Amino acid sequence: MLVIISGVSGAGKDTIKKELIKRMENVESLPSYTSRPMRTGDIEGVTYHFVSKEKFEEMIKDDEFYEYDIHHNNYYGTSKKLLNSKIQSGKIIVKDIEVNGTENLINLLKNDVKLVTIFLKVPKEELRERLHNREDKLSEEEIELRLNRLEYEESKINIYDYVIKNDNLERTLKIIMDIINI
Repeated sequence: MLVIISGVSGAGKDTIKKELIKRMENVESLPSYTSRPMRTGDIEGVTYHFVSKEKFEEMIKDDEFYEYDIHHNNYYGTSKKLLNSKIQSGKIIVKDIEVNGTENLINLLKNDVKLVTIFLKVPKEELRERLHNREDKLSEEEIELRLNRLEYEESKINIYDYVIKNDNLERTLKIIMDIINI
């Protein structure tokens, strides 16, 4: 099973993913590849697979991604090889990804893989506060860039199986764990 979690930057995707992995023994993450630089706390192969922009573009030419996109001026993509390997392991794969990537994965994989898609919704003012309080300290410009994407991301919620208001971590986790265990 592939569980896709989306929402704007600051919606809690990474926190939810980490908690699911911690609390459920058969759950694993599928980190994307990215051309963005590592930040404090990032771990290669856990947070993302970090490659240069040139390497990412080479991987695009070699058709190594199910989907990729430029987001906040950096490439992000889902490796065919890694996803196929993890699916074959029988684990529940949790992937946090933006709305365009979700749409692409749904179109490419819906007939071959059990997919569950979840969109985390957060009120704009709470989102602003979360972005201000992030450990990786975003600039005002970066915060505005992420907030400006809110309307676009929310315009795509109709492609998701579930839309969850993420204003309480424990409640959100319980809902998602119940969905996964169906």
